[in-house]
Amino acid sequence: LTSSEVDALAKELNVKREDVTEMETRMTGGDVALEGQIDDNEESFAPIAYLTDIQHEPTEVLANRQFDRLQSDGLASALNTLDARSRRIVEARWLQVDAEGSGGATLHHLAAEFGVSAERIRQIEVSAMKKMRNALTAYTA
Repeated sequence: LTSSEVDALAKELNVKREDVTEMETRMTGGDVALEGQIDDNEESFAPIAYLTDIQHEPTEVLANRQFDRLQSDGLASALNTLDARSRRIVEARWLQVDAEGSGGATLHHLAAEFGVSAERIRQIEVSAMKKMRNALTAYTA
């Protein structure tokens, strides 16, 4: 299309010039077979050969689901090894966060809740994380 034809079409269809030129490009483009031609030429590759999506491949989906289940079951098992106070601290600090990864309780907030120092909360948290790490190692072994 010429520039004046593009302008006339855009005005008649009440769209932008860019939309008209984009549609012209799409309409004049040819089709490409995904399977390609059947021949014995090793150097020719059909587009289907490199258009794979491993994220949605059934074996990959199953493996991801099993891994996610193992992680969540392992985390639940590790949390169950903790006493109530340690579990509350770990959950408040690490598992009650928003989508951006923030929002967990501060050491000072938990210190006020339990009536101890922030340093003591930190020590309990470190000890709880070690217990959880050992439990997760045993769970996945």
